[in-house]
Amino acid sequence: MTDAAYKALDFFEHGKVYFTKKILFKDRHSFEKRSSEANKIMEKYSNRIPVICECIGEGLPKIDRNKYLAPSDLSMAQFLYVIRKRIKIKPEQSIYIFVGNSVVVAGCQTIGTVYEHHKDLDGFLYTYYSGENTFG
Repeated sequence: MTDAAYKALDFFEHGKVYFTKKILFKDRHSFEKRSSEANKIMEKYSNRIPVICECIGEGLPKIDRNKYLAPSDLSMAQFLYVIRKRIKIKPEQSIYIFVGNSVVVAGCQTIGTVYEHHKDLDGFLYTYYSGENTFG
């Protein structure tokens, strides 16, 4: 595992050790507001998964938006592709997607399956990305 992956895991295990300057979605919004929003989304778009995606690493650009409505049959590999395109990183840069509390899921799993196992109490699926330059 790379240094970036270890730092990201340490972020989850020991609190915001490396990324204290980042204020995450959960910190910016109350549980009631998040839960209400997720419930409205699920009522209106029953076949979509409400996903929050945020950067926890250093050296990667922030994503231009962090809320997504993903089709439940979208694979995690396809979701990773969407994230890579939105943050506009170079092909030689790798990124890691973490779900919930530091879980790395297989790219072949669907977002629907991941949501069933890792959704937050507020109804959102929280994903975080981190990475490093692998070839230079």
